[in-house]
Amino acid sequence: MDKFNKLTGVAAPMDMVNIDTDKIIPKLHLRTIKRTGLGKVVFEEMRFNEDGSEKPEFVLNQEPYRNAKIIVAGDNFGCGSSREHAPWALLDFGVRCVISTNFADIFYNNCFKNGILPIRVSKDELDALMADARDKENPELTVDLESMEIRRPNGGVIKFDLDEFRRECLLDGLDDIGLTMKKEKTIDGFEFKQKLSEPWLYREPAAS
Repeated sequence: MDKFNKLTGVAAPMDMVNIDTDKIIPKLHLRTIKRTGLGKVVFEEMRFNEDGSEKPEFVLNQEPYRNAKIIVAGDNFGCGSSREHAPWALLDFGVRCVISTNFADIFYNNCFKNGILPIRVSKDELDALMADARDKENPELTVDLESMEIRRPNGGVIKFDLDEFRRECLLDGLDDIGLTMKKEKTIDGFEFKQKLSEPWLYREPAAS
């Protein structure tokens, strides 16, 4: 998983509440277990017509938001069914941070496991960031995970809170597998001792 330290990028305004996981990635794309290639269908039903042509009114089909790295969204982002494909699709599109007043719990947890930073802010703070994102002349925000700050184009700073364990995992680029591998020496030591004390657990089965 790529480390997350400081991110500066275009912020796309999605001033809609209850953007659920089916809107983020429609269920017909859940058959794949690959994490790549889903960016082209993220928000598919909102981005494209049935003939595959773009819907010009959708924000990610407009400049400069085609290259958005940050989404500023309405309340309860990521609600609906639990599907890890939702953060996979966002990440494959290029989104590394989502800012909202609130997130569905499963989506929120899945973001951290896939290198996406979900940030909770107050309603007033969201309104200010939404206005920043709507300014097509300069919609860039900087998200600094070290200092836990969002830096606005006008020089203003919004502080945010985050669980320290999750913060450290993002800074170090550690998903569940990475966390396990940090304990590799301890695991190897345990297995070595167990082989000595309980060798029957490691015997090869007798040939039939």
